[in-house]
Amino acid sequence: MKFKSLYLLSLCSLGAFAQNIQNNPGSNHGNKFEQLGTILPTPNVYRTASGAPGEKYWQQRADYNINAYLDEDKQHLKASETVTYYNNSPDTLDYLWLQLDENEHSSVNNAGFEFSSTIPQAVTADKLKISEYPIKDNGYGVRIEKVTDANGSPLKYTINKTMMRIDLTTPLKKGEKIVFKVDWNYNISDRMKDGGRGGYEYFPEDGNYLFTMTQWFPRMCVYSDFQGWQNHQFTGRGEFALPFGNYKVSINVPADHVVGATGECKNYDQVMSSAQKQRWQKAQSATAPIEIVTLDEAKKAEKNKSKERKTWIFEANDVRDFAWGSSRKFVWDAMPQVIAENNNKVMCMSFYGKEAYPIYSKFSTRAVAHTIKTYSDFTIPYPYPVAQSVEASNGMEYPMICFNYGRAEKDGTYSEATKNGMIGVVIHEVGHNFFPMIVNSDERQWSWMDEGLNTFVEYLTEELWDNKFPSKRGPAHTIVDYMKLPKDELEPIMTNSENITRFGPNAYSKPATGLNILRETIMGRELFDKAFKTYAKRWAFRHPTPADFFRTMEDASAEDLDWFWRGWFYGTDPVDIAIEKVSVAKADTDTKSMEKSTSVKVAKAELPVFDDISKVRNREDKKITFYTDKDKEAQDFYWRYDRGMEKVDPNKTFEVKTPASENLTGKDKEQFKDTYAYQVDFANKGGLVMPLIVEFTFEDGSKTTDRASAQIWRHNEQKASKTYFFNKKVKSIQLDPMLETADIDTSNNYWGAMPEASKFSIFKAKQNQARGAANGVMNPMQAAKK
Repeated sequence: MKFKSLYLLSLCSLGAFAQNIQNNPGSNHGNKFEQLGTILPTPNVYRTASGAPGEKYWQQRADYNINAYLDEDKQHLKASETVTYYNNSPDTLDYLWLQLDENEHSSVNNAGFEFSSTIPQAVTADKLKISEYPIKDNGYGVRIEKVTDANGSPLKYTINKTMMRIDLTTPLKKGEKIVFKVDWNYNISDRMKDGGRGGYEYFPEDGNYLFTMTQWFPRMCVYSDFQGWQNHQFTGRGEFALPFGNYKVSINVPADHVVGATGECKNYDQVMSSAQKQRWQKAQSATAPIEIVTLDEAKKAEKNKSKERKTWIFEANDVRDFAWGSSRKFVWDAMPQVIAENNNKVMCMSFYGKEAYPIYSKFSTRAVAHTIKTYSDFTIPYPYPVAQSVEASNGMEYPMICFNYGRAEKDGTYSEATKNGMIGVVIHEVGHNFFPMIVNSDERQWSWMDEGLNTFVEYLTEELWDNKFPSKRGPAHTIVDYMKLPKDELEPIMTNSENITRFGPNAYSKPATGLNILRETIMGRELFDKAFKTYAKRWAFRHPTPADFFRTMEDASAEDLDWFWRGWFYGTDPVDIAIEKVSVAKADTDTKSMEKSTSVKVAKAELPVFDDISKVRNREDKKITFYTDKDKEAQDFYWRYDRGMEKVDPNKTFEVKTPASENLTGKDKEQFKDTYAYQVDFANKGGLVMPLIVEFTFEDGSKTTDRASAQIWRHNEQKASKTYFFNKKVKSIQLDPMLETADIDTSNNYWGAMPEASKFSIFKAKQNQARGAANGVMNPMQAAKK
């Protein structure tokens, strides 16, 4: 779902499900580079340590056959569904859980999740509601008429707020299926007034309605290997966890309504005019959008409301949900997009009223086509036959259909912000076909797994739409204001959906930015793109968890990214790396290396520091004979020295001469005469480690950039230094010049005036001292000879 604001609410977080465990927070090893270990669930036969589905992975399936009747005059829906539920789990089920999401609008059956509240300074009349207790039923929410089995016998059910449990007369065993039927109805809410994802919008100027029918039927909850039933209540924010299945849906609406829905329409011959069918056929091979229902036809329908009715029939396979939009206001256009990898011709379509015509007729279907092509390149080839965008003054996604915003002024003009916002929301909502409609994560638990991943690929798609597109989420610098907030106003990305205070930046921007940093700065495009595509392929049409994503990204790239997941996803530390000091030294090529004489003492005997109990008891045990007592050849100088049998004065000093190193040749002097050493000391002030990207500007105007991986901090997470050698003078040093790391304070990223240079000497290298040789002392064997 696309949020138009950052939701900067002054509310405290209710808590997080996972926290960044710091084993040694006061140490220079605060655990930033340790493996996530037990923070992640233990791999098993269902989910492997590589991040792939295991050999015994399973998931449930639910097929639906639905008949719906839309009463436009009463804003009412009446429907029935037959559900075939397949138990592919190894468990026996005594009951089933279904979602009744429309109960979010009920005053008595909503989830009951409240926010803190204070007296407002001002409030509009339509928002002011007199406190009334006990709360009365406002007439909204699902009315269950009956629940029966395949034979028509009643099934016992219990409604708990936004959830319904059906108790089975016979337990559903592994490999079995059950068929049951639910009849229900509800009053459709005014979406523009009451909020929510579905409902109606009324247009007083022409007296018409636009219906967005979403979360409109009782839907099966997910039953999974990692959680059992996902029956968390629906509060309106945390979205949905749903099983895949096949759908056949018949929708009865006023005869002049145009319906766009999940799946393919199977009876266009009955619902289209002959002219519209001809345009539909023409659109099959068009290179630009063709209007199936024209603007003139839509305007005429607005004025001449039909009293007749039609039924539209749709079928969709391997989808996790079904949604539809219906209105006589709709203009409908279409064009194909062929996905090369699977040779799939996708009919890209848009539905919109005259209010949005100046923008949508030009951009919507083109943006749909661009989106499914680009996402296919970065993830998996789009598998469905259609992709649709509906203008409904909102932003919400479902399989093969989404609802977006973007209307023109009454004079037909529109602002650049409206145009870009409309293109962005179409890309975002169409992109949700991939995350989570195909890569089917649990949105109610982990919002970032669909919103964050989708926002990231939205950014890639926007970048390929127009190189000047003003993307607001994805570039590292755009998350800085959020990361600057006080710690008590931040929560980890790994926070349950319902408990997030600043939902926009936490669920959308920060994860999208993190993935872009991985792609551009940490892993590189080639490694990242391969790993990301591997994740999409592994988990297409399955239910992944965060651990499956983290593990796959590492498994397919050979990059240890636990430090990044730990810091960016589990923590709240910002990036603030500073250039703390710069030291400069110039090469001294004229230094003469002289032979040196050094006073050294005799090395002490390497005796045990304490005569421990084992040694004492070994000496007392008359049965024990020590090897060196038996074999005289093993008794060397030091055996005797340790026993006082070799006399060496430990306090005497000896003069030891160190030979001179070789001086530079004339050629070497010429090569290194203008060499400068620059030691740059960095401080990690923010706490979150990141690569060091250092740009040097030289006095001659040239530049060069060094990239050091984040592992430079692994031995000390607070401080790091790096020395550079150049054959010309550095004028200035800039850290993170392209703003790649989301550094919250760039004022300490620049070093201008270079300090005065000291000197460092250059000599020809001598052969390295052998490992184990005495250094700085004289060994007793040498001293004894002297």
